[in-house]
Amino acid sequence: MHHEQQLTRYKTLLSYIDAHFKEDINIEKVESISHYSYRNINRIFEALHHETIGKYIKRLRLEKAAQYLKYSELGISDIGFEVGFEDRAAFSKAFKKKYGYSPSAFRESSDSNFDTEIQLMYKNEGKNREKLQFEIIYLPAFDYLFLEHRGDYNDFLAMENTGDQVYDYALQKGLLTPRSKFMTEVVDDSTISDSIHLRYNMGFILEQSLPFAPEGLYRVKHHSPQKYARFMHQGTYQSCSNYYEEIYAYWMMDVNLELKDLPSLEFYPDADINASNPEILTEIYIPVV
Repeated sequence: MHHEQQLTRYKTLLSYIDAHFKEDINIEKVESISHYSYRNINRIFEALHHETIGKYIKRLRLEKAAQYLKYSELGISDIGFEVGFEDRAAFSKAFKKKYGYSPSAFRESSDSNFDTEIQLMYKNEGKNREKLQFEIIYLPAFDYLFLEHRGDYNDFLAMENTGDQVYDYALQKGLLTPRSKFMTEVVDDSTISDSIHLRYNMGFILEQSLPFAPEGLYRVKHHSPQKYARFMHQGTYQSCSNYYEEIYAYWMMDVNLELKDLPSLEFYPDADINASNPEILTEIYIPVV
């Protein structure tokens, strides 16, 4: 098999797992999607992703469970079932092995830490702070060409290098126009996922169907119409990270909307993705129900 064909089958499987990891993904399903034997595609997957297929699926399920425990009021048994565990005992055992806490203890710890953060922020900013400003935006459906960056969200140089790659690729392929909109998906929660596994998908919205198959590790993802709370931030990437903390800390008091289980989005209306100006305008889109 040619290297490019192996990459294509790996990307097809990876995209499927990312969208369906809560479901039962057995050996037969993996083989039907990848058109490889499980043994061969697992070798390719591990070489490119540094995890086996099974470990990747299990990690995604447990990290999603941790997000539900932290941000939702779903019962523990319901959460375990939602992320693909057949019974509460198996879920609790796997969760404790990964995080060192039972699901209930993790939830209690998250609630306690959240209360402490709120108290500290009130102390630093005062009770008369200005409320977060946002507006509700409905984004229509669109297709998105992106390159996945995996690593620490605070490694701004590495993320900038990924952005440069995307920009150069789009330029080389003649995909850029004055209307091109660059964006990123912030997929994971840095307080839950290990920094080496954090996903930050960098790319741009396609104005028309891609006339060729994306090469290398580039992928295309379809976004369905969705409601968002849009926040505006002017400043550096570092200060933008701090602004996220403020958004989530004051979410229920200032916004009072239920979060949707989808990635947050960032748009950069005043600069292309490889702009050197550190003070940039970032539109932050938080998905809501």
